[in-house]
This record gives sequence, C-alpha cells and structure tokens, in this order.
Amino acid sequence: MQERILVWDWPTRVFHWSFALSFAGAYLTAESERYRDIHLALGYIFAGLLVFRVIWGFIGTSYARFSSFSFKPNAVLSYLQSLPKGQAQHFLGHNPAGAVAIFLLLGLGLLISFSGIVLDRELASTNWEDLLAETHEWSANLMLFVVFAHIAGVLISSYLHRENLAKSMLTGFKQGQPQVAISRSFLWLSLVMLLAILVFLVTYLS
Repeated sequence: MQERILVWDWPTRVFHWSFALSFAGAYLTAESERYRDIHLALGYIFAGLLVFRVIWGFIGTSYARFSSFSFKPNAVLSYLQSLPKGQAQHFLGHNPAGAVAIFLLLGLGLLISFSGIVLDRELASTNWEDLLAETHEWSANLMLFVVFAHIAGVLISSYLHRENLAKSMLTGFKQGQPQVAISRSFLWLSLVMLLAILVFLVTYLS
C-alpha cells in the first residue's frame, strides 16, 4: 500500500532551490559591472552550496547520497531508450537521467566556482587569466544548457509517472511504501544554511 512518504530532506531541498537561484542570479549579473558585487556574492554562495552538497552526498539521508543514484552507463542508456515508449521505470529517488544531470551540474558548478574564485582573488598569472575567463564563461553557458535539459527531463518524467517532481522537491513528499521513507528531515540544518546565506549576503554587500 503506497502512502505519502518523506523522500527529500530539508537540506537537500534548500540546496536545490538556493543553488538554482544563486546560479540564475549570478548568470544574469555576469555581464554588468554595475552588479559585480551581487554577481560575486551569489557566486560565493553558489560555491559554498556546492561544497555542502558534495559533503551531504556522502553523509546525508539515503536518497540524497550519491550512492543512491550512481547508475552504470548501460542503465542510463536503457532508461533513456524507454522514455519514448512510455515504459520508463519509476524511481522513488533520482532516476538515471536525472542522476546524469545532477553530476553534470555539480561538476560544471565546481569548474565555474574554481575559475571564478581564482579570477576574483587574482591567484593566477596574467598568462592564465584569459583561459580562466573563457573557461568560466563557457562552463556557465554549458551549465545553463544542462539546466534546461534537466527541467525538460523533470517535465517528461512527471508526465509519464503522473507525479509532480517539482512539487516533491518543495514538500519533500512522494507516494511510496512507508518502510522506504527517510526518518529524519534535518530541518535545523536547513535553517542554519539559510541563516548562513543571509548573513553572508548582508555582510558581503554592506
């Protein structure tokens, strides 16, 4: 008997939406010198969130851990081939296509963060600055493409399985067997995350 069960803990949800907003804000302010401070502040928040997510991917709740969505290439291919047939397997956590998108977003995010911090702190020699700037720009554009692909995948999967995946990342709940639900939501940790973000923004921009 399926019930409404908790799948996504609070820190995972706060990371997801904060990560999306910080990337969108940093991307939109990248070309304006007027909004440079906002771009940098959001960039550092973006980097901090990435560090948290990598750690949480090893010590977090079951569906947030990388081990729960580390699929082999043939499993990803099989899943993608099943989509046009409407026969895609349902996953309570991340499906294989979503897992690929997440690892790409994390990888590109780390590249964006590294290149951006090195440029901002002027840690590289003049010979490397142009290459780092180009890397920062094309990795951000590539990440935007992956974001749109991820959104398309969420919409397709939501339609095929008759569930609202975006809503579940807001509420944390999905339909499933009670015995596979996570037992702790870690609300306190998500509040710490939000407070840290707010304090950093106010401090950096003041």
